[in-house]
Amino acid sequence: MNQRVHIIAGPVAALVVALILRFFTLAPVEAQLMSAVVMIMAWWWMTEAVPLAVTSLLPMLLLPIFGIATAKDTARQYMDNILFLFIGGFILAFALEKWNLHKRIAYLILSKVGTKPSRILLGVMLTSFFISMWISNTATVMLLLAAVMALVSEMDVHLAQPEAKRKLGAGLLIGLAYSASIGGLATLVGTPTNMIFYREYQRAFPEANDMDFMHWVIIGFPVALLLLVTAYFTLRFMFCRGINTAVVDRFYFRDKLKSLGKWRREERIIAWVFLVTVVLWFTRSDLDLGSYTVPGWASAIFGEKSKYIEDSTVAILAAVVLFLIPASDKKQKLIEWKDAERLPFDIILLFGGGFALAYGFELSGLSAWVASGFSHLNGMSPVVLVFGLSVLICIISEFASNVASIQLMIPVLLAGYQELGVSALFLMVPATLSASLGFMLPVATAPNTIVFGTKRIRTAEMMRAGLVVDVAGVLIITLVAALVL
Repeated sequence: MNQRVHIIAGPVAALVVALILRFFTLAPVEAQLMSAVVMIMAWWWMTEAVPLAVTSLLPMLLLPIFGIATAKDTARQYMDNILFLFIGGFILAFALEKWNLHKRIAYLILSKVGTKPSRILLGVMLTSFFISMWISNTATVMLLLAAVMALVSEMDVHLAQPEAKRKLGAGLLIGLAYSASIGGLATLVGTPTNMIFYREYQRAFPEANDMDFMHWVIIGFPVALLLLVTAYFTLRFMFCRGINTAVVDRFYFRDKLKSLGKWRREERIIAWVFLVTVVLWFTRSDLDLGSYTVPGWASAIFGEKSKYIEDSTVAILAAVVLFLIPASDKKQKLIEWKDAERLPFDIILLFGGGFALAYGFELSGLSAWVASGFSHLNGMSPVVLVFGLSVLICIISEFASNVASIQLMIPVLLAGYQELGVSALFLMVPATLSASLGFMLPVATAPNTIVFGTKRIRTAEMMRAGLVVDVAGVLIITLVAALVL
């Protein structure tokens, strides 16, 4: 269907769902109206009938009109503290890019791995994985794409067989995209889906102290590492098999690193700001070791008022510091507001729209009504539940934005976890991780789309590799959830 048809189909589907709930269920009137809001947003988000940010504005329009929430209360959902974690992280990423620190990191890693195809693939994937732990997967691919394309061109000179050139180039580009998506799983700031989960969990359980930057890494990093290993060996088998000779000059990466010159003052300061920020994120909360608790810096410094300090506070501290420190020429700061004007406000609206959707979901009584339906699944094996949930969200994320997928799923899981007899984390964490598993289709994620746009990758190649990584991802997430959560 074309875009115009999807624009019309969204409201029609919403009306049908609301009428079904009206005449065939005992759902409250507000829940019936909210179901229409959910349906039109789901349809438009998944089909991208209109820009995602435009769909995200619908709660601001429809919740007050339907009498579900006031305009003032709905508007509050669009500016949450988690958004400032996202903003601060992006400003830090802009500083890395502005002063070419990302290139230095990339060439440093690549210079250590060697010049054979499998080692170059490993270097590209490790570089992308590491950078995407701290900035968005889309930004990671955009930062590294030029360097990887230069590698592909260099290999064209050293490889005689045309098919070998093509396959190896495709493997490197797919590896860049996959590892950027995988790296985002490892930290809370790595991908917007993680931050959406974090906000909704904090809102639902304000007194809980079982989820912060450190707790997420304990779960997310093992999943990401296992998935990275799986993706690497899959791509190595598919694209590097039979090519054992060196495909770039042995000093290629070293020379690239040398071309950047000595570390400049700006690079050193940004590197320190980055490292200190990461340490502050890891050590903010108390670390419970069972018989002993290691106090975090927030409680050690601020005592009872440490609850006022969040990971977003640290992110904004880093951003403000970068705005204050002058560059060597004294004519500009390390980061200027003109640099920050590139902030993706469409994604910020996407966050807000999802938060408002979740707010209306609960306020309307739709969450309680949905939860009553989960009682039929009570008694099912928790592992089977997680596996089925991961498969479902993985399939959805192949066709829809991972952010949109998790925005729609989180309210449902918060509504039903008690009926299923499991903890909220046991469902929410696997769901969040699974939303980042879209590896098969070129449209599944922005990284996939970007590298596919180079026209060096065949759809069938991405689908075969992506199927293996998707299946492995579902199994790894299920396993880690069963062992850790």
